Amino acid sequence: MKHRGATAMGFDQDKATHHFRLTAEGGAIEVSVNDSADEASRMAIRVHLKEIAGELARGNFAKPFATHGEVPPGVTTMQQRKNAMTFKYEETPEGGRVKITTSDPKAKRALHEFLRYQIREPGLVNRMGLIES
Repeated sequence: MKHRGATAMGFDQDKATHHFRLTAEGGAIEVSVNDSADEASRMAIRVHLKEIAGELARGNFAKPFATHGEVPPGVTTMQQRKNAMTFKYEETPEGGRVKITTSDPKAKRALHEFLRYQIREPGLVNRMGLIES
């Protein structure tokens, strides 16, 4: 997983923290550098998240598949309902986020399945958190 993730994401996962947030409007994927002086990782995170926002909006889930080695839950429904969802990249001081919103109940349920899956990957629990708000 770690090697696949570094290849798919373009940065060392040990140098970053992922947060997957579930909200009433949808959710967010946030990544921040662990060392605020690590400008190279911060820039790589931002490039990755900008790419992810565009790819997910087009229904392209190749990077999550490449990272996990399987199709995460919720992907099929998210692909089918991509036009009912918005994927917006936002820069943060330590990295960035992809904010995902929808008013479609099936799309939101699929998104929440997808986000919950992200922290179930063995070895990542300590570096990734799931926050429901």
